Amino acid sequence: MSAVGDLIGRSNRLGADKRNTNFAGGNTSAKGTETDPVTGEPVELLWVKGSGGDLGTLTESGLAVLRLDRMRAMAGTYPGLDAEDAMVERFDYCLHGRGGAAPSIDTAMHGLVDASHVDHLHPDSGIALATAADGPALTKECFGDRVVWVDWRRPGFQLGLDIAAIKSANPQAIGCILGGHGITAWGDTSEACEANSLEIIRGCEAFIAERGKADPFGARVAEPLAAEARAERAAALAPVIRGLASTDHRQVGHYTDDPVVLDFLASARMPELAALGTSCPDHFLRTKVRPLVLDLPPTASIEATVQRLQELHAAYREDYAAYYERYAEPGSPAMRGADPAIVLVPGVGMFSFGADKQTARVAGEFYVNAINVMRGAEALSRYAPIDESEKFRIEYWDLEEAKLKRRPKPKPLAGRIAFVTGAAGGIGKATAERLAAEGACVVIADLDAEKAQAAAAEIGNADTAVGVACNVTDEAAVAAAINAAALAFGGVDLIVNNAGLSLSKPLLETTAADWDLQHDVMAKGSFLVSRESARLMIAQGMGGDIVYIASKNSVFAGPNNIAYSATKADQAHQVRLLAAELGGRGIRVNGINPDGVVRGSGIFASGWGAERAAVYGVEESELGKYYAGRTLLKKEVLPSSVADAVYALVGPDLGLTTGVHIPVDSGNPQGFLR
Repeated sequence: MSAVGDLIGRSNRLGADKRNTNFAGGNTSAKGTETDPVTGEPVELLWVKGSGGDLGTLTESGLAVLRLDRMRAMAGTYPGLDAEDAMVERFDYCLHGRGGAAPSIDTAMHGLVDASHVDHLHPDSGIALATAADGPALTKECFGDRVVWVDWRRPGFQLGLDIAAIKSANPQAIGCILGGHGITAWGDTSEACEANSLEIIRGCEAFIAERGKADPFGARVAEPLAAEARAERAAALAPVIRGLASTDHRQVGHYTDDPVVLDFLASARMPELAALGTSCPDHFLRTKVRPLVLDLPPTASIEATVQRLQELHAAYREDYAAYYERYAEPGSPAMRGADPAIVLVPGVGMFSFGADKQTARVAGEFYVNAINVMRGAEALSRYAPIDESEKFRIEYWDLEEAKLKRRPKPKPLAGRIAFVTGAAGGIGKATAERLAAEGACVVIADLDAEKAQAAAAEIGNADTAVGVACNVTDEAAVAAAINAAALAFGGVDLIVNNAGLSLSKPLLETTAADWDLQHDVMAKGSFLVSRESARLMIAQGMGGDIVYIASKNSVFAGPNNIAYSATKADQAHQVRLLAAELGGRGIRVNGINPDGVVRGSGIFASGWGAERAAVYGVEESELGKYYAGRTLLKKEVLPSSVADAVYALVGPDLGLTTGVHIPVDSGNPQGFLR
């Protein structure tokens, strides 16, 4: 298995450096001999990265394993270009053993080339040469006869035959530049193949640096806003743009003001270059053929900018529909959606979109790759991407459609963005965990920023959860936290007002400070969070959910609890008021009335448990059991019980429910709603 070990190591090293290839882009392979467990005879095998994998994180399970004799025998039965799709289906009849990844469209390139090891990569520098108008001459100038030019051809079996023939005719060559696409290198050993790949990539980089002109994008015509102003404007525009980009399908957003992006947006030639679109198939499959470009300066008013974005979006959709109609054939897949995946806002940055955060982020990364490609091609010559008709053939290729259909079914909350207050522990954390498990992106908001970030890290990486500081009693802090959600994921769809505390005291011992503290955190805090999130949801135009974690005490007159119970009653009525006010915007507002949530509760752990235990005359350690014993179901209520109720309200089954409170108290008649 040394061939496989060498292949995995080489792949991981190449994929770890984004100068070599983009995320999930390119593929690597190795050939070797093993004993066939059926015949006991030696059999030549091809191990090649399967469809959809990423080189940087590739493991053996991500490899497709094929019998080389059968794969090469396909060349004798290849009927021509019209049968490319059928040839990919035949790879399944060449597989060796059980399991493994699905063979990709590039498998032929690896199997047919007469070399033990082959790398196919998408480096920005290599694609710059591949998309330059005089790419063949530049390749010759850069590498002599050591690297050979291959004219653009859609990936497939014929391209594999072409590269195999070119290698055979050029024994001195270490690889080739694939017009409009990327590079391929080969070697007799894994070490030689990796060295040859890096020689091509670094050679392209050095050639561009030494020979290219310094200002390929032209003069700077608009400087970006200062960092703070840039973030503020991005947060204001993000929900508007996300709403537009979600016209056909709900999308999650990603924002970047990477210097590469800001430099491109500030240049005189940006509009014309952006209109040409991307070239490498890996790029435009994720970024669409071209971005939407705002043509107003960052000094324009938000109102004027929003209006112009709406106009440009309508025009973009018309243009995309016309593009589809120009090239679609009777058997083409249906148009998947006419919204942009990339939106460029001069002076502010780039907004990218996808079905989930990772897809949105990667789309943005691919457009950064495309900017680098444009810069390199323009520095050397003129950027000349592949024809629009070729882009359509790949974007609406049956094989791409089949790949989309193989994706797992989306989780119920996929594409939703949740903002949970008081979420570093207890009910809030359990709720955030449940929402994330159902597919939502989650913002963990808590007074303690470090705890919020730690809780987010336990849930997942930044594509799933982020932690932000939020003092819900402070208007500015709440606005900043909601803005952070907009910058992280593009907006907010689902609010859980959970932040709270409690002081158990009889009336005569309750101070004005006790009263104010509890009302500030829960009544005022819920109001501020609901107001700021509703402002954002209205800008998105996608509806939304607001859930209040109230309490049984909102309807039950318990002893020694005036301040807490009064503020919970305030929250309960906010639910009714906001449900009535926001329903016309498609925003549902509901409440949860928990009771007796002792285990894992931050409120109970901070002294409330001891106080309530004293009121009821039991040991604090027995309080959860005491609460369970007074219920109809005789079961203890846990933070996860409340989280389940939140999901029930915001999930797919109660879409027509608003203005209600759900008791989560194991059946407490004192809390019955009436």
